[in-house]
Amino acid sequence: MAGKTIRVTVWGEFRHEKKNEAVRKVYPDGMHKAIQAGLAKNADMSVRTATLDEPENGITDAVLAQTDVLTWWGHTAHGEVQDAVVDKIQKRVLEGMGLIILHSGHFSKIFRRMLGTNCSLKWREVGEKERLWVVEPSHPIAQGLGEYFELPHEEMYGERFDIPTPDKVVFVSWFEGGEVFRSGCCWERGFGRMFYFRPGHETYPTFFDANVQKVLTNAVRWAAPNFYGQHPCPNTKPLETIHSVDPATGKAGVKQ
Repeated sequence: MAGKTIRVTVWGEFRHEKKNEAVRKVYPDGMHKAIQAGLAKNADMSVRTATLDEPENGITDAVLAQTDVLTWWGHTAHGEVQDAVVDKIQKRVLEGMGLIILHSGHFSKIFRRMLGTNCSLKWREVGEKERLWVVEPSHPIAQGLGEYFELPHEEMYGERFDIPTPDKVVFVSWFEGGEVFRSGCCWERGFGRMFYFRPGHETYPTFFDANVQKVLTNAVRWAAPNFYGQHPCPNTKPLETIHSVDPATGKAGVKQ
């Protein structure tokens, strides 16, 4: 989408911030607002937010029609996302919309639907250091980053991560407790691009980190659609005259 404004919708569950004082201290306006603020620094992006408790879980047809890239953070209420909403997000991704799944969104309905696997993993929450190694430095999502960057406190996710083999793994995380994790994974589905990014536990200020904001900015630009297209399954007339005889009918498949 070179030269065009990328329309981004930042979706957040927005439940922890309302119920948990520790989370509210870190994200008083919600994680979705922090993510929006980081992306809105970019002149080539127009960024809106949507949350679970809004009508149609915040993803109305009008919102979806005005979204080029959708980012998704959920955790405690995956089951409350309406199946009809998941259906139309899936359709839109297959038509070309970008989808970025963050942290505990690995168990979201839409991520598991798009990948077709359980998306399970190991986890531990003790606030340990995470080092994210850039293993594909030439990838657009890694642009502007060093060999690695660190987050002083994060929740641990560890392998095995039950996902289909990614088209590209951009980041691999190492944790202070010893585990490793494929923490930046890319896929193409239909005409759309998907990126999973691991960091983002609700009790740590991860989404204010400059490197994390750089990753999300790069990911939005990478996932932005080149075009939108439908996926019809038409009965197609031949372009050329067919002289072969169909053994079932005894007739040549002449051009119609």
